[in-house]
Amino acid sequence: MAVVDRRKQIIEAAEKSFALFGYKATTMDQVAKIANVAKGTIYTFFTNKEELFDEILRHVISDMKRISEQEVSEKRSFFENLYQSMDVLLEFRTEHELLIKLFQEVRDFGTPQAREGLEKIEAAILGYLENQLERAAQRGEIRGLDPKVTSFVLMRLYVALTSDWNKNNEPLSEERIKEFIRMFLSGGLSPL
Repeated sequence: MAVVDRRKQIIEAAEKSFALFGYKATTMDQVAKIANVAKGTIYTFFTNKEELFDEILRHVISDMKRISEQEVSEKRSFFENLYQSMDVLLEFRTEHELLIKLFQEVRDFGTPQAREGLEKIEAAILGYLENQLERAAQRGEIRGLDPKVTSFVLMRLYVALTSDWNKNNEPLSEERIKEFIRMFLSGGLSPL
């Protein structure tokens, strides 16, 4: 007979509930029902909904790191690794049901916990980009600009071209997006 991992069962049920109902509308009763456990069982592992939500975010961030690290190869240039990593991270972000629901909740209701959750995920992405920029600068592939600022600008540029642009314009192809990023990062706007 298989041993049931109740903690894992609760986390999976909570992720499903947060993805379906958002942070604000998820209750411990719903999580217990989805997990098919007594509500008290949840409290043996997690003090409250916030702690359970934080655990789920840690799992999401861990998955994002694992997925992006699988894309990085020492044999490729910084820019090739950057495009690969950003593609999979942004695809993950847009296809992951929990993240989609959190974006909707922040947009529609401004729920502080949902906003904080998205900020944690963005901070993880920025930290990852910052590390990649530092390594590329050490190898002489790029100039040694402030990696914190550069990672922020890079992420905003990528999100603007892959998402924000599409709201009022024909979507850009993947190649066109990469071309703009390469132009802005490698040569800037200066004709020199």
